[in-house]
Amino acid sequence: MSAGPPPEPAFDELIHQPTRLAVVAFLSGCAEAEFRAVREGCGISESALSKVAATLEAASYVRLRRGYVGKRPRTWLRLTPEGRRALAAHLAELQRIAASATALGAALEQAAAEG
Repeated sequence: MSAGPPPEPAFDELIHQPTRLAVVAFLSGCAEAEFRAVREGCGISESALSKVAATLEAASYVRLRRGYVGKRPRTWLRLTPEGRRALAAHLAELQRIAASATALGAALEQAAAEG
């Protein structure tokens, strides 16, 4: 019944880590977000978001923009086209795994009904 072992999941290891995935997913819903909004939306600390943002920026998945609102410094983050492609591919892999499980479950149910 099986055609061999299933393929190894093709996750994007950079965004597979839960905090980075949360930040990328949050940013996928907006054109740009202020640092505080991302921090609060993802429920992480300032230092954790700083590290995640630096890692994602180094990979060209996120672009940071610094400026001021009045006299207060602010940082905005936005997902780059590369980051959007990486997230889409990562989500597609998760969907592939779920579809494979659904197909296997259906095949097992059919085999049980026939046998």
